[in-house]
Amino acid sequence: MKVLIVDDEKLIRDVLKEYAIHEKYEVLEAANGIEVIDKIKKDKDIKIIILDIMMPKMDGFEVAKEIRKTSDVPIIMLSARGEEYDKLQGFDLGIDDYITKPFSPKEVMARIKAVLKRTKKEDKFVYKDLCIDYQGHTVKIKDKELKLTPKEYDLLVYFVNNQNIALSREQLLSTLWGYDFFGEDRTIDTHIKMLRNNLGKYRNLIVTVRGLGYKFEIK
Repeated sequence: MKVLIVDDEKLIRDVLKEYAIHEKYEVLEAANGIEVIDKIKKDKDIKIIILDIMMPKMDGFEVAKEIRKTSDVPIIMLSARGEEYDKLQGFDLGIDDYITKPFSPKEVMARIKAVLKRTKKEDKFVYKDLCIDYQGHTVKIKDKELKLTPKEYDLLVYFVNNQNIALSREQLLSTLWGYDFFGEDRTIDTHIKMLRNNLGKYRNLIVTVRGLGYKFEIK
């Protein structure tokens, strides 16, 4: 599984490379946007890109825009800035995840696994008698279909595809709603409450992370 790590800081590339190799990934590197475009054109086996925003020659946004013209390879964007505008611009360009520096290399590895799992074409997710049918866009418990709203379904699928990763309310809102608005905490919390009620005996799979948001955890 090839991972392309892109950052103009060699130390960051070296640290992420060490962790990625430990996770059995094959690692390619690039120090600027021009190198990224060149490697993407030459190597069609790259499965995911870790892409810094602030780089010489071409910044991460320009690179992502260029990549998306010809490829849907998953992209996780890195940034020393945490402004909401940067995140929304990245998601508008079709990136798959966004991580703010400074970060834990272990978190980056977890995000890589989550994005690869999320973008992998699977038909179903099954846990005991809980079944999510991605093709049919349905959720069932013991063959009884749950009556989820579209947003509840999207939330559940996003949680499942990011198991054991703490997700902030802001991240959930940016990813699933695509914008910010007044009362975001109430919006997310209300949908989580409704989703938990619908999940019944599986409601505890969605764990509250105090001071941050939620995560999907199978113990």
